[in-house]
Amino acid sequence: MRSFDTLDELAACVGQEVATSDWVTVTQEQVNRFADATGDHQWIHVDVERARAGPFGAPIAHGFLTLSLLPVFFDSAFEIRQGGMGVNYGLNKVRFTSPVPVGSRLRARMTLLSAAPIEGNGLQMAWSVAIEREGAEKPVCVAEALVRRYP
Repeated sequence: MRSFDTLDELAACVGQEVATSDWVTVTQEQVNRFADATGDHQWIHVDVERARAGPFGAPIAHGFLTLSLLPVFFDSAFEIRQGGMGVNYGLNKVRFTSPVPVGSRLRARMTLLSAAPIEGNGLQMAWSVAIEREGAEKPVCVAEALVRRYP
């Protein structure tokens, strides 16, 4: 995990790959709970036997489940010692570029695209995030995430 003392120290990293998160394993229980929370019970996610005979040979995680792991990735990748809290501000671009079979291990690489001061002595940042699947050649998701941090 990379550490920064202040928001200003992090802001100085614009244009750089700042951090890589820890690996996270996607489980069938997680997929089922996400299906329950969102109402998306498509068989490719929740019917294990049918999914094994489907196009990917296994059940796959919802794209939005993969995207919803962004806070986990950010939390394990770096800390701001004098940063009080962060909030998701939105997304500019998202693409689900490859399926995530259940049991996959994922991690994220984060590049700081921009950092601008906001009210409350905070910082609004745009991050390029590439979510990788262990052993895969290309990312499973690429996104531009907007995050606000406050001291």
